[in-house]
Amino acid sequence: MTLSRLSCYRWLLLYGRGGACRLAGGRHPSYQLSTNAKPKNQSAISSRVKYMNEKYNKFLERKFPRFYILYSTFIKGLQLLFLDGKEFIRIRKKMTEQGLKFYQLPYREMEKLRQFRRDIIKGIPILLISIPPFANYLVFVLMYFFPRQFLIQHFWTAQQQEEFMDVYHSIRAESYPEVLSGLQQAVPRLQDQHLKEKMLQLCTEVQHGSQPAVAELKNVSWAFSGPPLNLKHLKMHDMKALSRVLFLTPYLPMFFLRWRLENNTFELHHLDMALLKLGVNELSDKELKNACYVRGLNPTQLTAAECRVWINQWLQLSSRLKDSEISLLLFSLVLLSTNYFRSSRH
Repeated sequence: MTLSRLSCYRWLLLYGRGGACRLAGGRHPSYQLSTNAKPKNQSAISSRVKYMNEKYNKFLERKFPRFYILYSTFIKGLQLLFLDGKEFIRIRKKMTEQGLKFYQLPYREMEKLRQFRRDIIKGIPILLISIPPFANYLVFVLMYFFPRQFLIQHFWTAQQQEEFMDVYHSIRAESYPEVLSGLQQAVPRLQDQHLKEKMLQLCTEVQHGSQPAVAELKNVSWAFSGPPLNLKHLKMHDMKALSRVLFLTPYLPMFFLRWRLENNTFELHHLDMALLKLGVNELSDKELKNACYVRGLNPTQLTAAECRVWINQWLQLSSRLKDSEISLLLFSLVLLSTNYFRSSRH
């Protein structure tokens, strides 16, 4: 049975023999939905439609189980996206009415704004595709063949979310050696000889599989307050590698790359301060893993306890950084994540 025939079957269930139009003695459905219709009749129609929709879902689940998974995931995804959109509007309205800036919001509201902006940018093409009649079947095709490339997390199954998190982290981690190499090449341009030695030792340790301590990073933080490691002095190839670590496109002009890196790094720092205020122990396991993932660590292979230890280490560093040293936070996406899985098992 084709998808078009499935649609016809559903239409017949809703409006054919025994359908909603016969609930009120054969009267036309438009009469039932008019403003003069009695609430009782409207409730009966709503209940009937709900019943037929459940029957249709059971039919799909029984006859076309693979298609049903796509269909149910798509419907739930739309509902979740709609709820997130309502929450986004509420937060933006709150910011306008109370004159709040992004960094003045609680952690969960800041994270909701950040994630929804990213989701909606990626999801706009799919939403536009699904508007024309019957075009939603094209969405099902994309969901089946290219779910990671075309769809946002709302339209992924729980299994796909775990799988795609691994895939995306693998893509991101391919840039980690490039970031470390760029950092090592920039160190000789530092003026202070003692600082050069500390930085070279740090890079060598990470490249050989060691996990740096927060104290080590803090001791070299002032190296990132000026050239060549400050955000305003990074070279093009370093900015491209760091952009890939943040899941940002590297194919932009130099000034725009620098601006996006700076904005995203300060946004991350504001999130850290809000999370420190909330308390790591207040996060659910899902929120905890997402917090690690945003900061460069793949949490799919770690327990919640290990994620909590890592996040606390991250916050210890982030909370001590000055605005002039903020580029260290950007490099710490790599420095604190590269060997954590290996170190946590020893």
